[in-house]
Amino acid sequence: MIELIFAIIVVGILASVAIPRLDRDLRQELIDNILSAIRYTQHLALIDDKTNPYNEKWQMRLWKISFSRSSISNKAFFYTISSDLNQNGSVSKNETAIDPSNGKRMYNSNADTTIQKDESSVVFIGKRFGVNSIDFAGGCARVHHIAFDHYGRPYNGVNKAKNLFAKYMKKDCRITMGFVDTDKKPIKITIHKESGYVTVD
Repeated sequence: MIELIFAIIVVGILASVAIPRLDRDLRQELIDNILSAIRYTQHLALIDDKTNPYNEKWQMRLWKISFSRSSISNKAFFYTISSDLNQNGSVSKNETAIDPSNGKRMYNSNADTTIQKDESSVVFIGKRFGVNSIDFAGGCARVHHIAFDHYGRPYNGVNKAKNLFAKYMKKDCRITMGFVDTDKKPIKITIHKESGYVTVD
């Protein structure tokens, strides 16, 4: 009888420790998602040299991650990973990256929260994680994207680049993401100039 009581107590202690861990940690999931997306963008840039001294707009073709907010569907945030191959300043679905985990496009064609069958759900950070604000400061203060060259170095404002290395990032890019749930601490991401190294606070 005593052994049974002790067994029940031990099971109760284990359950009290384990059950809280079953809850989703949306903040950590978002950190993992964004870090993975930025590093994937960098990886694509490292293996795909877009430098072309005969084309003054070659920086428009750099692989970049862009953050957007839907004008409909609760104004939810999402991101796109792309290369503007035709250099027209906009991105079509066939210019976007393929999610290696599911073979779908890292793109949102309708700029809303509706996930099309060929679109990866990982980009819908507003819908999935409750992100309701994204602020940019430092080297990316006036843009909502970060591009990388074949050395992994960060660039900004590449849509308006007109000469060699004009948009090379000269300051660290700081991105702050807030949550609908104000109890969650905002995420602060820094993409360091020159190296493109990413840190999170």
